[in-house]
Amino acid sequence: MPALFLLVAAVYFGLLFVISWATARRATNDTFYRAERRSPWWAVAFGMLGASLSGVTFVSVPGMVRASGMTYLQMCLGFVPGYMLVAFVLLPVYYRLGLTSIYTYLNERFSLTAYRTGSLFFLLSKLTGAAVRLYLVCLILQRVAFDAMGFPFWATAFVVLSLIWLYTRRGGIGTIVWTDCLQTVVLLLALLLIVSSILSAEGWGIGEAYKAVNQSEMSRVFVFDDWTSRQYFWKQFLSGAFIVVVMTGLDQDMMQKNLTCRTLHESQKNMLVNGLLYLPVNILFLGLGVLMYLFAAHNGISLPASGDEVLPTLCAGGYLGSSALLFFALGITSAAFSSADSALTALTTSVCVDLFNRPADERLRRRMHVVVSVVVLLVILVIKALNNTSVIDAVYTIASYTYGPLLGLYAFGLFVSDRVKPAPCAVPFICIAAPLICYILSVLSSTYWHYHFSYELLLLNGALTFVGLWMSSRRR
Repeated sequence: MPALFLLVAAVYFGLLFVISWATARRATNDTFYRAERRSPWWAVAFGMLGASLSGVTFVSVPGMVRASGMTYLQMCLGFVPGYMLVAFVLLPVYYRLGLTSIYTYLNERFSLTAYRTGSLFFLLSKLTGAAVRLYLVCLILQRVAFDAMGFPFWATAFVVLSLIWLYTRRGGIGTIVWTDCLQTVVLLLALLLIVSSILSAEGWGIGEAYKAVNQSEMSRVFVFDDWTSRQYFWKQFLSGAFIVVVMTGLDQDMMQKNLTCRTLHESQKNMLVNGLLYLPVNILFLGLGVLMYLFAAHNGISLPASGDEVLPTLCAGGYLGSSALLFFALGITSAAFSSADSALTALTTSVCVDLFNRPADERLRRRMHVVVSVVVLLVILVIKALNNTSVIDAVYTIASYTYGPLLGLYAFGLFVSDRVKPAPCAVPFICIAAPLICYILSVLSSTYWHYHFSYELLLLNGALTFVGLWMSSRRR
């Protein structure tokens, strides 16, 4: 099986390289950063679906149903108004200003200090988020194929990052728009084939599977009876809306793809279609989670304690047949590339445009692309030594702390009069103090008041940043 997987992976990478060659033959810096604003909106929408799902969704979402049922759908419902906010509030600003990096807005609205602060928070958040996602994927690839070959983990991570660097180094976002489409197809096909493998092993049809999922205790979606719970509906729903605002609308990675559309109207269509597709796909992932736990219970299979390891265990253990392992490996490989290729491009863009202010320097861009890849590799190795929590929880927790200041900055800039500006020297201190206060409040509330913050920590973080900016402002 490792040899077969490597063969299929080689063919898959060959397809990515063909797309890269076709899209980067006449690549310029503008191709790398904005794809010359010629991308079809439907291609961006479909490709963004795979990039949003990533390997975290593929593994962690099915694994979380044992502990929290299908309550993740509450957050997915909140994603819909979040995508609408991005489409009709943020995208018009970005297109009106003709931005390459969305953080340039902070320089236009506030000051150079606010601009640098916002871009540094993005770099920190995207660097850790991309590394967490890639860590999970590399870990699974290690167990599926590379352990049997005697490869160390660091070598697996190095190979994955090197392949991503190879096909994005010239075309950048112009290549990624199209490779993401291929990766989304493979990811969804792998999901459907794994579900089919479970149904075949159980002897169920689609109707019987739906009935089994619906009758399971793990199919609970809504939690209205315990407001202190992390799964309480309004916590999840509101957090979902604002997570989309910050992790899509205030994220250079996701917005860089949207800004490759020809017009604002096309970009808005892409955003709304992507938001509508996200909900049914996550229903399928959660349904897969219930099915795999039912399958394990019916067949007396002992499962690992960590939800992230359940699907890999069922596929790699031969319980679903050798084909399921191949489907899983293909899905997780496509997820690895779709989540990391655009992250490397966005990080490179932010460094060149926001920190060095040299978007036209092709030599600098190529060097920074290599440097960013190396830094992500180092962060993955650190996470390998420290990780002890659910990966999807880690991603959103990181976002709550690092995207909160960005939420506060953009909310202040968009909804407060242009004549009111915070003192430039105060902005970095406010953006650092807000996450620290949130962390202290989170610890105190769980220790003394038995209230456990969920992802609503993001809202508190943004609100504290907003208040701090207001208090330090003066009217022109």
